[in-house]
Amino acid sequence: MKRFKLDNGVRVVLEPNDTVRSVSIGIWVNVGSRYEKVSENGMAHFIEHMVFKGTKKRTAKDIAESFDAIGGYVNAMTSKEYTSYYAKVLDTHAETALEILADMFFNSKFDDEEIQKEKQVVLEEIYMYDDAPDDLVHELLAEAAYGTHSIAAPILGTEKSLERFTKQNLFDFMKNHYGADNVVVSAAGNIDESFVDIINSYFNNLPESEARLESERPAFLNGRAVKKKETEQAHFCLGYEGYSLGDEKMYALVLLNNVLGGNMSSRLFQEVRENKGLAYAIFSDHEAFKDTGLLTIYAGTQEKYLNEVYEIIDSTIYDISRNGITEKELRNAKEQLKGSLLLSLESSSSHMSRNAKNELLLQNHKSVDEIVERIEAVSMDEIKSLSMRLLSQEPAVSLVSTSGVLPLSLRNRSEKLG
Repeated sequence: MKRFKLDNGVRVVLEPNDTVRSVSIGIWVNVGSRYEKVSENGMAHFIEHMVFKGTKKRTAKDIAESFDAIGGYVNAMTSKEYTSYYAKVLDTHAETALEILADMFFNSKFDDEEIQKEKQVVLEEIYMYDDAPDDLVHELLAEAAYGTHSIAAPILGTEKSLERFTKQNLFDFMKNHYGADNVVVSAAGNIDESFVDIINSYFNNLPESEARLESERPAFLNGRAVKKKETEQAHFCLGYEGYSLGDEKMYALVLLNNVLGGNMSSRLFQEVRENKGLAYAIFSDHEAFKDTGLLTIYAGTQEKYLNEVYEIIDSTIYDISRNGITEKELRNAKEQLKGSLLLSLESSSSHMSRNAKNELLLQNHKSVDEIVERIEAVSMDEIKSLSMRLLSQEPAVSLVSTSGVLPLSLRNRSEKLG
């Protein structure tokens, strides 16, 4: 993997691999929903949609057909901290793919009629998530954990914020955030260093952003967010303040998460689903941001079992926070994590994404060997210390259910862990 910096500040990360026939290319921008003002909520995601709606020389259909014609695919995504536009094609079409991506990035028209149509498309996307209580409960958890901070705002925006979007404020948002200092171009696969010159030919005139990215570190709040909604199941989340990207404690945390609820052999999956049969979906997950993180436990169950499921989760958390995990659990977690890491890097798109995120958010690239070495170095004491500190917190809580009533036993939790 090699890093370059164009004269205007655009960063380029290249990972040549002549053992594959594919090339994956991504344009990554250091802007997501946490960098939006209240009036802009959803704008980063909306721009991601509009980039596919036509350029000065291509219609939306032309863009789709261009990738179909070369046997590749193109897509995009918006998170709370970044937006990415990416494609994967055969190596013989790498230059074509880059040209189309650059055309979309620099020359999208943002036609007024298309803006109105896409507002309806995104509105339907918002309604789709509102109709999915297992997604909605995670949105509510962000509110419970971070309150009014922008990191808690929905990536898609709201019906009210969408109404305000105009061509001019979309262009203004891009001027403020889509500058050379906020852009990383990442490519991996069967290419060589000459590909940097081609990237430079498209990106060397991109000016700097007109606004500085600012978003203070969010304070963690152990709040409650409950929504009463007619559902077949109650959907429940606990959230604990975790660790940021690049924090050395992340290695121990990921291993702890695997044991807690990160896979099918985890304690929560085995006890709640396999032993008790109380839920189909039960898991834990950690999401890391540049300056904080959130460890989430989720369960979906019939409302009559909600209190029992919560008691099992609470008992599991209590046991791990006081007694740690076993040597066998730690060994298995390490092997699972190493396997997951190595298997995920068997495609050019995985390498492209990993390199882009490391450069964009960390400006640091650890080799796979370094990561494996750090995983192996995590000790039982490290896990026990971390679990005691992390899981003894009072969590943020969210619930979507027909009654909208939290488990009664939740009120006793602070006393129990005190």
